[in-house]
Amino acid sequence: MQQSNAYIITFSIILTVVLGLLLSGTAEVLKPIQKKAEELDTKKQILGAVIAADEIDAMEPEEINTFYQNRISSKVVNIEGEEVEEQDGAQVTAETIDVGKNYKKAPEDRLYPVFIFQEEGNEDAVASYIFPVYGNGLWDNIWGYLALQTDMETIEGITFSHAGETPGLGARITSTDVQERYKEKSIYDESGELVSVVMQKGEGKDYSGDPHKVDGLSGATITADGVNRMLKSYLEHYKAYMEKNKEGSSRMASN
Repeated sequence: MQQSNAYIITFSIILTVVLGLLLSGTAEVLKPIQKKAEELDTKKQILGAVIAADEIDAMEPEEINTFYQNRISSKVVNIEGEEVEEQDGAQVTAETIDVGKNYKKAPEDRLYPVFIFQEEGNEDAVASYIFPVYGNGLWDNIWGYLALQTDMETIEGITFSHAGETPGLGARITSTDVQERYKEKSIYDESGELVSVVMQKGEGKDYSGDPHKVDGLSGATITADGVNRMLKSYLEHYKAYMEKNKEGSSRMASN
């Protein structure tokens, strides 16, 4: 039987409202689960700067959470290297700082999280410092976590992530092979100038003898340039904090 236009329109409206409510309800139910998954992924990225990827992959989620709680402490600093505990009357923590949102602000107005990897069994002894970094790749944002040894010069490890770099090209910054290239490199030159570590154009050369260079990504020069800018700028932003906490100040894990 042919239905009237009014019936069809009414039915369509009711169906749209019902489906909208169902989708909204589903989103609300899934939100806590999604948040926990995002928090776990962030912890894995942070730990990935100081622990081998295969070790993290072998851990269950609860093991990762426990390991993180036992070995990572954190603080928030400003560009002057001063610790910040409150902003606009609200308490701030490193875990709640959105580095991506902060990136839209002027460097002097940003808050900078610092994650401190503690020696096993001694929460007062620092093993390394982990700094979030953020920037732009070819197609979208890139980010990562850079771990420095207590001399604040030698790279302990690094992790990179991206929102939309080209698979097989720029997206290779997430590969263990690329990230391993940064280990034991130095961010200061012999004169004490902060020079960062620069990914070179092209791929296939040996830079093991150069403390400030790593092999590049074939076909992904723009992504590599983005990584270089990201590292240099954020190291400059953290420079004041690094100068205050060089080796000899490892007792400052919780100061």
